[in-house]
Amino acid sequence: MTGGEVAGILVAVFWAILVSFLAVVLVRLAQTLKATTKLVADVTEQAVPLLADASATVRSAQTQLDRVDAIASDVQEVTSNASALSTTVASTFGGPLVKVAAFGYGVRKALGGRGGQDAPPAAERRTVIVGRSVPSARRRKQKG
Repeated sequence: MTGGEVAGILVAVFWAILVSFLAVVLVRLAQTLKATTKLVADVTEQAVPLLADASATVRSAQTQLDRVDAIASDVQEVTSNASALSTTVASTFGGPLVKVAAFGYGVRKALGGRGGQDAPPAAERRTVIVGRSVPSARRRKQKG
């Protein structure tokens, strides 16, 4: 065998190993692509119903938000009506009630000044100085 034949055999063996290696790689790549295709199909199969459910949930949430908005506007209207009613009642009855209360207070003071019902008797009156009570006899000594 000559050197060219040996080199040809080595190239042929190297070429056969390379083709075998590439064939194994291509077979594994094909398996990976099949598995990826199956995974994508499964994900799509499961994602479509999930997206439909999510869409239904969003629609339901929008409906509920519309209801809450309607309730909030009704509450705002009731609040403004209650405020207007309280203002009307205060302006209608507030002035006369204050006058009646002032008249009643004046009458009580006028009658209480003569009878002495509102003021405690002189013996019970006490003055508080630094947390203790001083009898009225001692109070006069301190003042004068």
